[in-house]
Amino acid sequence: MLYAIISEDVNNSLERRLAARPDHLARLEALRDEGRLVLAGPTPTIDSESPGDAGFSGSLVVAEFDDLESAQAWADADPYVIAGVYARVTVKPFKKVLP
Repeated sequence: MLYAIISEDVNNSLERRLAARPDHLARLEALRDEGRLVLAGPTPTIDSESPGDAGFSGSLVVAEFDDLESAQAWADADPYVIAGVYARVTVKPFKKVLP
């Protein structure tokens, strides 16, 4: 089943994000390589694809997991969680309708 992992950053998270980004991306690339990743990306703090120093307010990952507990465990082990980038992470079942 698909799960949405919705994360919200702490204030001024950009420096922590940049430091943890390689490990964060490696985990996402592993999901992709396993054919389980639907989409992933950050939410810019401002209305811009490249927010620069404004940074990001959070992230969204939609991926396939065996169950909610597996999705939550994967989210809890994210390098951004460990680095203190995220203030809150919510994991919810997701039903893809389109496209």
